[in-house]
Amino acid sequence: MTNISPRGVFTRSGLFMDKDLLVTKGITPIFSQKARADNFALKIGERASLVKEQGARSYGVVMTLEQAKVRELYAEENVQEYRPEKLTVEYEDGIQEEVTCYNLPVNLICGTNSAYAQKLLELTTALGFPDDFLKHIRSFV
Repeated sequence: MTNISPRGVFTRSGLFMDKDLLVTKGITPIFSQKARADNFALKIGERASLVKEQGARSYGVVMTLEQAKVRELYAEENVQEYRPEKLTVEYEDGIQEEVTCYNLPVNLICGTNSAYAQKLLELTTALGFPDDFLKHIRSFV
């Protein structure tokens, strides 16, 4: 993404938060910082997505990516149904910013995928996200 926002795309608490995974896909983040999205809940079915939910809190990573690379990434068959959505995140330094987050439409969140949830739990633990968020992810394992 050249500049969907000054800082980047919120990778919505999914496996795309893993910089090493992105590098294997030929994508090198220019900027990367942890952030929180209030009033969005993480839902994990066969795939993960954020869903608007008053009072909820989700964590993820904001990355600045080349626009062409973002289009390529979300053109992959397993994520092509995700749609860009603007949301406001707060960084650990307290700065708030509107970013773009790719989310799956609510009606397409179905099924379960405990293997995905386990990988996500390992990643979010390594990233040092809060215990209550890790507990939420653990409920999908």
